[in-house]
Amino acid sequence: MQKYDLFNGKVDSLLHGADYNPDQWLHRPDILKKDIELMKKANTNVMSVGIFSWAALEPEEGKYNFEWLDQVIDKLYENGINVILATPSGARPDWLAAKYPEVLRVNADRSKNLFGERHNHCYTSPVYREKIAELNKKLAERYGKHPGVIMWHVSNEYGGECHCDLCQADFRSWLKAKYGDLESLNQAWWSNFWSHTYTDWENIESPAPQGMQSNHGLALDWKRFVTEQTIDFYKNEIESLREITPEIPITTNLMYRYDGLDYNKFAEEVDVISWDSYPSWHSDHESDSNRAADVAFMHDYFRSLKNGKSFLLMESTPSKTNWQPVAKLKRPGIHKLSSLQAVAHGSDSVQYFQWRKSRGGFEKFHGAVVDHVGHSKTRVFRDVQDLGAVLKKLDQIRGTSVEAEVAVIFDTENRWAINEASGPRQDKKNYVETCVKHYQPFWKKGISVDVIDQTKDFSKYKLIVAPMLYMLKEGTADRLKEFVKNGGRVVSTYWSGIVNETDLCFEGGFPGQLKELFGIWSEELDVLYDGDSNEVQFKKENQLNLEGKYQAEIFCDLIHPQGAEILAEYKSDFYAGRAALTVNNYSRGKAYYVASRNEEEFVDEFYYKLIDDLELNRVLDIELPSGVTAQKRSDGQKEYIFLMNFSDQKQKLDLKNNYQSLISGQKLSEIGLAAYGVDVLIKA
Repeated sequence: MQKYDLFNGKVDSLLHGADYNPDQWLHRPDILKKDIELMKKANTNVMSVGIFSWAALEPEEGKYNFEWLDQVIDKLYENGINVILATPSGARPDWLAAKYPEVLRVNADRSKNLFGERHNHCYTSPVYREKIAELNKKLAERYGKHPGVIMWHVSNEYGGECHCDLCQADFRSWLKAKYGDLESLNQAWWSNFWSHTYTDWENIESPAPQGMQSNHGLALDWKRFVTEQTIDFYKNEIESLREITPEIPITTNLMYRYDGLDYNKFAEEVDVISWDSYPSWHSDHESDSNRAADVAFMHDYFRSLKNGKSFLLMESTPSKTNWQPVAKLKRPGIHKLSSLQAVAHGSDSVQYFQWRKSRGGFEKFHGAVVDHVGHSKTRVFRDVQDLGAVLKKLDQIRGTSVEAEVAVIFDTENRWAINEASGPRQDKKNYVETCVKHYQPFWKKGISVDVIDQTKDFSKYKLIVAPMLYMLKEGTADRLKEFVKNGGRVVSTYWSGIVNETDLCFEGGFPGQLKELFGIWSEELDVLYDGDSNEVQFKKENQLNLEGKYQAEIFCDLIHPQGAEILAEYKSDFYAGRAALTVNNYSRGKAYYVASRNEEEFVDEFYYKLIDDLELNRVLDIELPSGVTAQKRSDGQKEYIFLMNFSDQKQKLDLKNNYQSLISGQKLSEIGLAAYGVDVLIKA
């Protein structure tokens, strides 16, 4: 267990605040004055300022206006409110687009964007890089020593790609550096298929709807290039910040399930991970419990990007979004519950987009702390105020860590490769959903999990779960074998060990370099229609001592055991009686292969058995009711236990030990959690 300091000694509390856009209200000094009063009333202690403020900071090229920002930062600091100061590159002013059209992004179909929207710029453009570097340097020089500025927030939700001539040229240079010569590139991409062999570097272009779409090696390398080019642009942004203010940490906010960038690469370049979470609670297609498990998976993913270091919840909504298909209001209790869920999984902040609703623009109906009515007498404001009071009681949790014995491999490049592949089905490959499904049994039992990519260290875990590990990166198979040899257990599934890093299929059969580890050979993969299903039944005698029949759908892998023991079999179709679940004893450990996509009950029962066999540590050694989970943070001495009820029913738990609530102060040996209730406990 470890304790982290995200702010180099400048912050000694959990953060509670919002994105603040005073540049929208410069014509209303009464509003700005009222905002400070309301911020204090809402128990906030931080505001993110300056996002999308380029036009207000530099209304004309080379003519700067910082006076309004001076006043805002000073006034916030005087009232005990810290500032996370943003760089404004996410949306450029019109004069920049008009004078320097090269900054405008070009789409995959080679059409050029007009001025408008946000993140509509070329990351390669020397002009854009020069202009934002000049502005960022002035921000660093002016505010770097201000005692109220605790962090740099660089741009906002980096994303998208540009296909302009500048980007094409840089892409070719990137490929030359990677492959050295065209022969190596053509071999890696298998370009002789359909006579796509490249004979000149200048003939290579990024994927396009009217051009190359079928070369998966090209598609993967383009995505890798976009990540590296975006990171290079980010490095250009932060150069002066690092030079002038080396003591101020830097972050940039990441996004839920975003697949346009490899966040594992980005994590190496930021000091603190932050991300934006907007779950669709109370939906018509899933329970709040399932939604909560999905959000927990993402919290654990973002925490794991920096090897367990605490992170920031940079954006959430205290009310509802404006862009989801149906944005249902949060039911009473869910705001506190979902906010403390972030803290439970390692966040040292709860922050919102936005502080005050805009009067106009795309997000004028997006939830905010202060509604258009403009006062504090609203349900949402009271929810925020109450949560702020709770967070003050939890300040001692700041910087504490989460320790996990289980890791789920969720790998962005593997995700790209699965989605690019033409087959085995064109839809419902569902890599992300499958990873969450294999994570969920641990969430239900209150067992902490890290969510990592396949390049991370495996040695500290007891169990590695690697669903649909289609792409094996160099060294992954050897490291998994070493992990199991040393006594670890690994679980993988159908559609694993298929291709290498340039999307070339392994010779010698699947699961490629994992055949020895799992002791199986996959001959064929049956793909079912939506209305089809098979059944999987445990053998009468199996080492897991499990029994029963379960439904299988979408994918059924037809495997031959080659040293592995069969634990369960298919019940129907021409492969009835064939292996559907196997285990291979490999040196001191075990490797399990789940050959089919099975119903939730199968996944739960299988992992519950592994949990018991491995004696994995539960946050609380009790059975948790449906919809209730537990998560723990610790500093190595004190343990902070979060109990969270994501059901709409009151739940009662016998804790079996004496605890004290950090929220109510009460001493407890049993607890009643209201619908959407939450509490934080320490040993009494």
